[in-house]
Amino acid sequence: MRPPRNPGRVAGIWYLLLTLIGPLRLMYIPTKLFVHGNATATINNIAAHERLFRFGILGDLASAIILIFLVLAFYRLFKAVDQNLAVLVVIFGGVMPAVIYFIGVVSDFAVITLVRGQDFLSVFDKPQRDALAMLFLRLRDHQNTAAEVLWGIWLLPLAALVYKSRFLPRFLGVWLAINGFAYMIISVTGLLLPQYQVKVFNVSFPALLGEVAIMLWLVIRGAKPPAPNAALSSVNV
Repeated sequence: MRPPRNPGRVAGIWYLLLTLIGPLRLMYIPTKLFVHGNATATINNIAAHERLFRFGILGDLASAIILIFLVLAFYRLFKAVDQNLAVLVVIFGGVMPAVIYFIGVVSDFAVITLVRGQDFLSVFDKPQRDALAMLFLRLRDHQNTAAEVLWGIWLLPLAALVYKSRFLPRFLGVWLAINGFAYMIISVTGLLLPQYQVKVFNVSFPALLGEVAIMLWLVIRGAKPPAPNAALSSVNV
């Protein structure tokens, strides 16, 4: 089987799929179903739109699988630039976040179980079940806050690879590095000063567009590493 003619575009397409599917559970469903400070209203919304909530679970599982294919595409693209950094991208950007995705859906399944009121939960009345379901939703939010550290860390070796590659614009590497540090600052703020997390996120938002920038570049322009012989010739010259 011949390698793709434009491996950068392959990575870009996987990145685009992740960008389209990932926000479903992370952003869209909380906006549509969750009522801040009101457990009963939130759980009633989930009960009324259970299929949408389940699609969020499916979206997370799909995102975990897409992540693996994405980082493998990045590995193929950058392994000749620096194999050690490419391996770090696979570990911090693919393997570890994918595991967290699979763990996270357990909390959502617990919410569905409480919402449906299984027989073994009859010892709890409705307000108690609502409160327990809200607890699992909060735990999921805290998990996302902790996972933001990984969202940031994996971008640092990726940024270094882009900067060193010479076949992608260096400004994308700089932007990705800033993007990575922004995610880590948001995560630390959420852990230590949660009351300021939203404000820090809003201030950091332009930095977070680094991932969008490289995704669009790869989808539109792609990237082709130089052939080994060509790279060797340029070094000799």
